[in-house]
Amino acid sequence: MTVPSTTIATLTMNPTIDVAYDVDRIIPTHKIRTTREYANPGGGGINVARVFVRLGGAARCIYLSGGPTGVALDGLLDLHQLVRTRVPIAGHTRIAVTTLEHATGQEYRITPAGPEVREDEWRAALARVAATECSHFVASGSLPHGVPATFYADVARIVAARDTCMVLDTSGEALRQGLQAGGIDLVKPSRGELETLTGSRLPTRAAVIDAAMAIVAARQARLVAVTLGHEGAILARAEGVIDCPAVPVEARSTVGAGDSFLAAMVYALCAGQGDVAAFHMGVAAGTAAVLHPGTDLAHPADIARLLPAVIAA
Repeated sequence: MTVPSTTIATLTMNPTIDVAYDVDRIIPTHKIRTTREYANPGGGGINVARVFVRLGGAARCIYLSGGPTGVALDGLLDLHQLVRTRVPIAGHTRIAVTTLEHATGQEYRITPAGPEVREDEWRAALARVAATECSHFVASGSLPHGVPATFYADVARIVAARDTCMVLDTSGEALRQGLQAGGIDLVKPSRGELETLTGSRLPTRAAVIDAAMAIVAARQARLVAVTLGHEGAILARAEGVIDCPAVPVEARSTVGAGDSFLAAMVYALCAGQGDVAAFHMGVAAGTAAVLHPGTDLAHPADIARLLPAVIAA
């Protein structure tokens, strides 16, 4: 079977229904009326797929779903017209809440840990991974309770056996184990995730660069894109480091900025763009994501508008 170059699959082991509210002011014990509310399907891989499809690619979402909230998540994915492969679980899909308080401009985020997943359920997810054809496989997000920290390492080995590019975006021990499996094409840690991985603070860009290049030198990943929030991002690869400062914008929400970054970078790589051009597109998308409130993620028009400024930065 020939797979189009811009066809990816994403894996989301701990998806969410992302509910966002706008309120005038948060007052303890008071009933607070919202001025705006909306819900989106969320979790790392699902968010990546949403942006990837907006950019013109094709994506299949593999995800765990259970309980009444799982049914609601399935429906939201259908509303977004995303191709989906549901792995049923007994536990309930989690609901994450983001609230923007207009009086202060502060954003409050509440994210549950998620359901307990049985061994037969996470093994069913591995079987779905093994049966999926794509050019790039994106494993993104946290692992729910019950799933071993070695899970993404198992995914990486399955993907490598299919001669497919593996993209990883997670944290903690799951990230460590995934990298130790080796053969990752692209990994996208934040500074905090990289600090946890190294066990030390990385207060300077030079320290971040050294830590990222150590992953490349160990052949754990070909590309290491470290997102630094309002400080921009860094790309480490065998050919050297690309340091990209942030483009100043007024941020309305930081939700999904990293997922938008990853989606756009993978899309550009799939489309045959070079590593640096893809990295710049990722930075533009991460910046574009913060322009919108709640969980709206990056839009292509904003990415295109910001890209020249990112390249010139």
